[in-house]
Amino acid sequence: MKIDKDTQDIDALGDNHVGTSSETPMRNDAFELTSSEKIDIIKDDVRHIMETLGLDLDDDSLKGTPKRVAKMFVNEIFGGLNPDKKPSASTFDNKYKYGEMLVEKNITVYSTCEHHLLPIVGKAHVAYISNGTVVGLSKMNRIVDYFAKRPQVQERLTIQIVKELQNVLNTEDVACVIDAKHLCVNSRGIRDVDSSTVTSEFGGKFKEKETKREFLDYIKLDTTF
Repeated sequence: MKIDKDTQDIDALGDNHVGTSSETPMRNDAFELTSSEKIDIIKDDVRHIMETLGLDLDDDSLKGTPKRVAKMFVNEIFGGLNPDKKPSASTFDNKYKYGEMLVEKNITVYSTCEHHLLPIVGKAHVAYISNGTVVGLSKMNRIVDYFAKRPQVQERLTIQIVKELQNVLNTEDVACVIDAKHLCVNSRGIRDVDSSTVTSEFGGKFKEKETKREFLDYIKLDTTF
């Protein structure tokens, strides 16, 4: 039976963090429902989960939880699934002719592991070398946040950030390193509270040994003020 085969495949996958592509898997009808309609449906599903676990949703502390979780899913932690929330990243001429790499480091990452729907928390370090245009610094943070706000695999998140900045800046010379803790590893399963996951994506000149080393040296600088 197909169900048995699917169950075997899922069990075989286990806790492996496997991504199927660099694009977030989305159905063609993903945006036929409004946000309000999605919230109403998810609210009922969360209520069913909580009731199945034996929780008393008549309790004052719990009765609002299904609606709160549904709103959080749609509007906040999975808001990056909505293309309408994609940040507009205006570029500007590099009039001051800055020709070295620009590094924005220690960008806070809050994402969600798509295999267990548990948090991923860490830092992203992003860099580019101008090809005649520059982008506002805050837009780099917003791009990271946009792609983080969806069920994710860290490898995919790293690639998506680089691809988006390459498109925005019209250059291949973009790099990203992410160091993050996965609560699906830290709080369950093996419960290794000290481990973190590091991923990287290097484009253009950042594939060259000296440029890559310069970038990695920059992100090790102490910037405590």
